[in-house]
Amino acid sequence: MNPDLLRYSCQMALPGFAERGQQRLQDAKVLVIGAGGLGCPAAQYLAAAGVGTLGIADFDTVSISNLHRQVLYTPADAGRKKTVVACERLQQQNPGIKLISHDLFVTSENVMELIRPYHIVVDGTDNFDTRYLINDACVLSGKPIVYGAIYQFEGQVAVWNVKNENGTRSPNYRDLFANVDASQVPNCTEGGVIPTLAGIIGCMQANEVIKYITQTGELLAGKVLIFDAQTMQSRVIKIGELTHTPISRLVETAAIATISAEELKAALSKGEVELVDVRTFAEREEFNIGGKHIPLDELENHLGELNFETKTVFYCATGKRSGEAVKMIKLKYPEANVFSLAGDLKSY
Repeated sequence: MNPDLLRYSCQMALPGFAERGQQRLQDAKVLVIGAGGLGCPAAQYLAAAGVGTLGIADFDTVSISNLHRQVLYTPADAGRKKTVVACERLQQQNPGIKLISHDLFVTSENVMELIRPYHIVVDGTDNFDTRYLINDACVLSGKPIVYGAIYQFEGQVAVWNVKNENGTRSPNYRDLFANVDASQVPNCTEGGVIPTLAGIIGCMQANEVIKYITQTGELLAGKVLIFDAQTMQSRVIKIGELTHTPISRLVETAAIATISAEELKAALSKGEVELVDVRTFAEREEFNIGGKHIPLDELENHLGELNFETKTVFYCATGKRSGEAVKMIKLKYPEANVFSLAGDLKSY
């Protein structure tokens, strides 16, 4: 056997796979958006399986509080860019593939160009705005998306926007969730997640990608698999064979201006910034870094108390709610000098 194919001999021995299936993997270009709890295991197994070109897109840095589920990283990587570390590790794991780092915040301005070179997209993100954006961009460009989501002990997997034999498309994310109020849904840091669930769902996403590329098995197209890590039970909910949600354009989004902990400390020491805590009263009492306290769900009624000509930084536990605060204000006051504290508050 060709030495280059020796590492893939076990998967090539599968019925219907053979060297032809491996060649399809080698020719494939896969983009993983989100190098976190889902993106890490998905990317690891796609790299190991021999996907020829693997893109990793993320804008965040490695945080200690994420290490329990983001298994590509180590404590020594804290503060480094996730895409850079992920590509380094994956290249070491499989020197025979091409890794591409996309260190960026995905917005309506860059998403179409980002996904353009790839055949299939893995959605490993953890916020609804980006999920909708990825979904809409892939629908408009005719690319399938492998979706995954985790929260506490439950995970979901689906494959959206697959082309049917008659040329129609399978359901997309908006067929399942027409609209979600992102600010009301906690993420893993706020609500918790068992780390093994990220590995299970991420591996399922990689599995769907491999099935799609090699044209083996039955895809989770028009279906959603729901997995419960406490009971180890799963069920598949059928949505239908066709999408009923036409998408004609992208919803406009923009990158949220952020400030690092180090930059914030320097600005505070010079008295150059106003700080606003948008967490709940209970969170505020447990731990805070000062500043005004206006919970996110009350912020809209208190905007008159803030001076947006002054540099204003909002903070929460993870950057999710503070990011929502910045978006809210920018919609009303486009010139406002507002920022969200990046990263994990506990590491401040």
